[in-house]
Amino acid sequence: MSQKASVNQNQPNHLISEKSPYLQQHSHNPVDWFPWGEDAFRRAAEEQKPVFLSIGYATCHWCHVMAHESFEDPGIAMLLNTGFIAVKVDREERPDIDSVYMTACQQLTGQGGWPLTIIMTPDKKPFFAGTYLPRTTRAGMTGLSELLEKVTRLWEDQRDTLVTAAEHLTAHLAEISGSPTGGTADQSLLHSGYEELASSFDPVNGGFGRAPKFPVPSKILFLLRYWKRTGSDQALHMAEQTLEAMIKGGIHDHLGGGFHRYSTDAGWRVPHFEKMLYDQALLLMAFTEAWLAAKKPLYKNTAEEIIKYVTRDLSSPEGAFISAEDADSAGGEGAFYLWTYRELLDVLGPRDGPVAAAFFGVEAGRTGNSADPVAAPYILYLCTGNPGHQEDPARIESIRKRLMARREKRPRPQRDGKILSDWNGLMIAALATSSRAFGNTEYCQAAETAMRFILDRLQREEGGLLHRYCGGEAAVPAFADDYAFVIRALIELYETTFDPAWLKEALILNRFIGRHFSDVPGGGYFTTSDEGETLITRKKEIYDGALPSCNSMMLGNLVLFYHLTGDPVFEEQASRLADGFAGIVRISPSAYSAYLCGLDHLLGPSPDVVIASEGSDPVAREMIRMIHDTYLPSVTLHYRQSRQIPSALEELAPFTRAMTVQDGKTTAYICSGRTCLAPSTNVETLRDFLGVPDKKR
Repeated sequence: MSQKASVNQNQPNHLISEKSPYLQQHSHNPVDWFPWGEDAFRRAAEEQKPVFLSIGYATCHWCHVMAHESFEDPGIAMLLNTGFIAVKVDREERPDIDSVYMTACQQLTGQGGWPLTIIMTPDKKPFFAGTYLPRTTRAGMTGLSELLEKVTRLWEDQRDTLVTAAEHLTAHLAEISGSPTGGTADQSLLHSGYEELASSFDPVNGGFGRAPKFPVPSKILFLLRYWKRTGSDQALHMAEQTLEAMIKGGIHDHLGGGFHRYSTDAGWRVPHFEKMLYDQALLLMAFTEAWLAAKKPLYKNTAEEIIKYVTRDLSSPEGAFISAEDADSAGGEGAFYLWTYRELLDVLGPRDGPVAAAFFGVEAGRTGNSADPVAAPYILYLCTGNPGHQEDPARIESIRKRLMARREKRPRPQRDGKILSDWNGLMIAALATSSRAFGNTEYCQAAETAMRFILDRLQREEGGLLHRYCGGEAAVPAFADDYAFVIRALIELYETTFDPAWLKEALILNRFIGRHFSDVPGGGYFTTSDEGETLITRKKEIYDGALPSCNSMMLGNLVLFYHLTGDPVFEEQASRLADGFAGIVRISPSAYSAYLCGLDHLLGPSPDVVIASEGSDPVAREMIRMIHDTYLPSVTLHYRQSRQIPSALEELAPFTRAMTVQDGKTTAYICSGRTCLAPSTNVETLRDFLGVPDKKR
């Protein structure tokens, strides 16, 4: 076939009708891309061609590089169009596909990442996996053109060998995706997880392990809980040093708030510049809980800067939250965020320009190759001192505002506008938690607006959720992550507003995930529904990476449901889930830090408090504020006002029916470990039981 016949340079391919911003980025490639679906695989079978699968996402820098180098190249397009059926997948839209083939890549190569490159048989069984590939061979990396030519020859001459390899790999994937090794989930897992984190802790730079360094906020959340449980000063120190190192580093956007994806170096200075919604949500949780634990204003300020960034730059017109902001803009990766010394002088003048340069490390952190230090681009980071102590905070804030105003005039990175149920669930949960901790009702209002969007636009008429909303279209049946994260968000909204409607919605979704995702004989939850598309394997995920796994999140959800409703079935389900994964967790417990958070709550002690009052009473408000203002990660709280119709809460939590006002006074009911205290109308009794310090003393 001639190049002219197989490459249409300016004609759209089969991605043109897709809603995904990532797929749209490739819709005018000369490669004849198909979206994942029956049409692609039917054609592969009919034409007896292997499938070339490329998985990435809209804000992925190396995905852009491979696209420009290879997928816009007529020569590569001709090889793909003549010898393969080429399929593009947005990993954020189809995390199920990405997870299966990422595991294949890790099994074949020992590593993974994006762009993910898979070559497989027409029945979806992989025999080659890799990540970024240059267009032609260089620096020891096989070039895509050479790979495609070689696979084409092998497919013609040794197809049976490739098919056999694919069969063996698929069988192995099915084997490792089955039920994990169970065991007994007890406190030893918590201690082992802490010890493993302590052994990998970087005492110089904070964080864990070597570069590149990822935030992984679930590790921070676990360390805070471990400190609360054991009083370990080292656990709190590791959490605080890591958070403060990130605040100082270039991974932190010192002007606009929020955090970049990860740091390429051990010192958190040189980031990979994309900004993801889920990172903002999880870090918001970490900084909020750190504020409650340590009461350092730095943590609260950083948390509120994250909220300002998300509500300003990642909010959709409908009030939900979009997915991400790209690393690239005009000028290349990170150009939007870099500054030269000359620019600082231009914006701030000779008085404040040198102050900003010294404060933000412009003279010490050059990223470019320019021989002229005045014209070299720099990443802003705090090069010395404690980020919470500034000699002249008003002056620094003025500098930040002026630099931010100038930066806003630059061409900004593209944003991925799709709305994902799971990531929105995390952000809603984080906002609700921050609203309680900081006493800011606006944060809760933003969370409620986003949740109403999810329930109105991403809930199916027949029950259950959809995964994504983009371009006015809600589509893709939801995955276990969607249910687990949205359920957590609904629970957090209930504990913030005490509106039983949110708890009721959470229980409805919990019934759905239990009916369609549970592995009844093996325990835990599959990542995909029994109503969903059948892939080469059906996975159950427990590993907590950049995102908590659905099973780790559901462990925490089930424990919360038990304490909020009093139904022992939830405790039994939580215990069964925890035990079901205990064997695999015990191998390397720090890799399952969100699971450890849920286990910490399950093991207790976990006090339950019900406050009953006549209307909105000052004593009730004082009790609630005391609890919300203290780091009490295992305390659950109901608030019932007798002037309200109680039936809604009593229906969901029948044990609260008898918990009424005593002698006309606000009354606290306190239970822990299946033992309850006598009802108390005394704030100090509640304070003493919960171990809350009295600020007045």
